[in-house]
Amino acid sequence: MKLPLKQLLLALGAAATVYALVLLFTGSTAPGDLLLRLLSPTGLLAAALCVLNYLLRGLRWRLWMAHYQRPLGLAEGLRLYLAGYTFTPTPGNIGEAARGLLLRQKPLGAAQSLSIFGAERLADLLCLLLLTLPAIGWLLRLPTAASWLPVLAVAAGLGALLALVLILKYGAALLARFHWLQQARDCLATRPVTWLGLTGLAWAAQGLAVWLICRDSGVAISPWLATGFYALAMVGGALSMLPAGLGGMEALLTGLLVGHGTELGTAVGITVLVRLLTLWLAVAIGALALLYSAAIRKDISLR
Repeated sequence: MKLPLKQLLLALGAAATVYALVLLFTGSTAPGDLLLRLLSPTGLLAAALCVLNYLLRGLRWRLWMAHYQRPLGLAEGLRLYLAGYTFTPTPGNIGEAARGLLLRQKPLGAAQSLSIFGAERLADLLCLLLLTLPAIGWLLRLPTAASWLPVLAVAAGLGALLALVLILKYGAALLARFHWLQQARDCLATRPVTWLGLTGLAWAAQGLAVWLICRDSGVAISPWLATGFYALAMVGGALSMLPAGLGGMEALLTGLLVGHGTELGTAVGITVLVRLLTLWLAVAIGALALLYSAAIRKDISLR
């Protein structure tokens, strides 16, 4: 498969530039200060935790690739997985499903690639929902919770009932029509303890990175609550179906931090740093891994 690398990287560069300009015009933190904080010991440690998140989920991807008789070496598997982050800024992150197509020999079919992508998203959603519990507990303890909690409970109950009806009515038909959904379920049935442990550790590491950034910004918050805020913002951003949750995730995280008592300017600065480390760092690493993969393929083809 020939990848349109030049056009892809130009599009990503344009998206990153627009995103950065929006953040700079809406935030109160100077770009130089942001760079200094990223290069500080705390910023580098937070970045290392984010990279650990990527690598742990890469190990999970290798597990499911082996399920499809595509065993990959550690270096090759992680390189291809990281390359997939180049496609993260797509609606619902669906571009990441292209990872299975990057194999030089015996690339995965579209259905199998989608099945692994679906399994990844379901596993991530499960662990993120678990990590939101401290944030939800904090929200329920707010003085204003008594006014909106009954409405939320009724809405959640109706939503759960509607979901149950739709699953009972259309679940079997969806599995029959979209075979990759069945395959995604088969992926999740493969060594569930292993992938659950890898996924939980991955997102906990990224939550700890968010806490380090909050602490470095002078925000008194526990690691559990900072992780919960980040997880809740990630889930909300994912539900928006915007590319990488752009906009929705930032608004939620900033709002939660402000609700916790953080000044707006500080909350925006934290959000900017969090997104640079948890999204754009991954995209940058992915672009480098993709270019390296393309160079390897070209070198092999010339031999």
